[in-house]
Amino acid sequence: MALLSLALIAIVGIFHNFATAPPVFAVDEGKEVTHGSVIKLQHERTKFRLHSHEVPYGSGSQQQSVTGFPGVEDANSFWIVQSPSGTEFQQGDAIPNGSIVRLQHVRTHKWLHSHLHQSPISGNLEVSAFGGDEQSDSGDHWKLEIEGAGSVWLRDQKIRLRHVDTNGYLHSHDKKYSRIVTGQQEVCGFAKKTSDNIWSAAEGVYFPARSTA
Repeated sequence: MALLSLALIAIVGIFHNFATAPPVFAVDEGKEVTHGSVIKLQHERTKFRLHSHEVPYGSGSQQQSVTGFPGVEDANSFWIVQSPSGTEFQQGDAIPNGSIVRLQHVRTHKWLHSHLHQSPISGNLEVSAFGGDEQSDSGDHWKLEIEGAGSVWLRDQKIRLRHVDTNGYLHSHDKKYSRIVTGQQEVCGFAKKTSDNIWSAAEGVYFPARSTA
């Protein structure tokens, strides 16, 4: 798994440094989001991307902050789709509705995380980036909830991610930070289903679905 992460980081890094356009490796629309894919998650209503960087929260957990980023070109918005520790999967396995997944931030190796600390702006559940390749816990676990009748996660499909420990949905809104990460949106956990906790997989490196035949 560590070798896979390093390879993907190298791919993303090369295109971030040398291409004038954002790196976009993707199969045709409607294909599966598979285990091992590197994706950007787009907030459906505002079109901001789920983002993290080496800036800690000044309150709450003081862990690495997670925000919504307004552009598509920033490499700090890439996340690797993985399963919880101890579960078996192979690169290219499809991800069925109801699966538990983890999202690992490509640049810092930290996991998308949540807990009972209050988020800085809205006072909802804080969402942070925490841990690393050898450090992960149940606070990194998110349940995939597909909107509509889909049975596996597809690119451009509307989804929700519900945090297993707190039951909060991954959520963003129009409230933006005015300092340090000016113009970026707060990302938090929210207890109820709303239009502001719908996301979709956008740009990324999508591995073709592995045949099970």
